[in-house]
Amino acid sequence: MDASEARAIVEPRIATIPDFPEPGILFRDLTPVFADGPAFHALSESLTLPFAGRFDVLAGVEARGFLLAAAGSVLAGTGVLPVRKAGKLPRKVLTEEYALEYGTAALEVHEGELPPGTRVLIVDDVLATGGTVGAAARLVERAGWEVVGVSVAIELEGLGGRAALPDGLEVYSLLQY
Repeated sequence: MDASEARAIVEPRIATIPDFPEPGILFRDLTPVFADGPAFHALSESLTLPFAGRFDVLAGVEARGFLLAAAGSVLAGTGVLPVRKAGKLPRKVLTEEYALEYGTAALEVHEGELPPGTRVLIVDDVLATGGTVGAAARLVERAGWEVVGVSVAIELEGLGGRAALPDGLEVYSLLQY
C-alpha cells in the first residue's frame, strides 16, 4: 500500500480534539486508529516502508511509539527497542535529558541491549518541537547504534520539529498538519 492509500484510510479515523490538553491546542488523537484493525495496519506498514531493508530494529518512544514500533516490527520481522521515560527500566541504562517548555525530561534505554552498529528506525506518534525524538536519536547514537531515520504518524509542521533533529537525519511523516 502506498502512502496516499494509507493516508486515505488513517486520516478519517483521527479524532481532532479542540482545547486539549489546554485552551488553544488542537489535539490529534490516534486512539481511534489503533482501535481499527485495517487503519492500524495501514499506519504501521506506512511507517516502515520508506526504510524497508535499512533497519534491524524499531525503537518505539514511550508511550504511543511503543504501539507503532511493535506493530511495525511484526510486519517487518524485526525486534523492538523500548525508549522509556526515566526510571522505568530495571537494568543499567543510558539516559538522555531534553528540554521541555518548563523544565526537563529524560529518556532511557538499556545499555548493551543491542549489538554495536545495529541499525535503528525511531518510531513515534507525533513530531512536534523535536525534543523527544531528538533525544531518542541522540540516545541511540550514544548507545553505539546507528539511527537510519525517524518515522512518525503525524508531523506538526508549524512547531519546527525537523530543525531540532540532528542534521541529515531522514524523517518520514505520514500526515502533516
